[in-house]
Amino acid sequence: MKRTAIILGILSFAVMVGAQTTGAAPQTPATGQPAAAQGTPAPGAATAPAAKRPPQAKTQPEFDAYKVAAAATDAAALEKAADDFATKFPDSELRLLLYKSDMHLYQNGNNAEKTEALGRKVLALDPDDPDALTTVAEVIAERTRDSDLDKDQRYADGLKMAEHALSTIDTDIAVPPNTPQDKVDAFKGGMRAQAYSTMGTIEYNKNNFPAAQENFQKAIDALPSQPYAPDVLRLALALDKQSKYEDALKVANRAVELSQENTMIGGSARRERDRLLALTGHPVPAAQPSATPQGQPAQTPPPSQPPNK
Repeated sequence: MKRTAIILGILSFAVMVGAQTTGAAPQTPATGQPAAAQGTPAPGAATAPAAKRPPQAKTQPEFDAYKVAAAATDAAALEKAADDFATKFPDSELRLLLYKSDMHLYQNGNNAEKTEALGRKVLALDPDDPDALTTVAEVIAERTRDSDLDKDQRYADGLKMAEHALSTIDTDIAVPPNTPQDKVDAFKGGMRAQAYSTMGTIEYNKNNFPAAQENFQKAIDALPSQPYAPDVLRLALALDKQSKYEDALKVANRAVELSQENTMIGGSARRERDRLLALTGHPVPAAQPSATPQGQPAQTPPPSQPPNK
């Protein structure tokens, strides 16, 4: 399962709660006072920074139209429904939710071009949205090739987006009321991990292996309860590229523990481990002899093409 699928599972919960909250639109208190006036702290009381609220509908017809559009489960159908909704309600805050949901539908379908396009629609509405920032940055890291004429610019854009996401995760994630804190923490941790992993991938592809090592380690540390096997393997490869073979072997062993042998990531992790065992003078398991020449890294899909777990 991809890391994005894990994050999406948490996100879908938050979006669902946010939509239910939005359904109270236009949210006018019974007293007739503006909603913002309720809960005003007493003079002299300490005031915490205002949290970003979930998008809300201004009218009931707007919310009803949103619910119809959001019911689409096919990415192309949702894209059309979202565009139609945006045409009918050009100032609606709920456009953001529709485009973000569609971004993840395309992402789950491995449609990188559409994922990036929908992510950029979200960023046109909210340039600080950390979910869209990390998603678009990840697509850039995964899909940019050495032969691309705009490779350097795309890498620069990807790094800038990932770095910006790290600065907005705590301030620009709109948490719906009553969302369990463990969901919030897991979502934020997963997003930080994704941002650091993207930065590590870009640095690895630029042959800046010390920076790649640092970022892959930060990605793992961002969500220690759910270490992502591809990032663990990538950390081993970044260490290997710097001839830090003993350190790389320890990390490769961890990647083996986190992956199944009959998967792409599992096979790659075991080949890298066996190669490092041979380089460091340790016995290679007889059942899995290293097929990789001793002087070359394991033939693992590059960080720009992360395998599924």
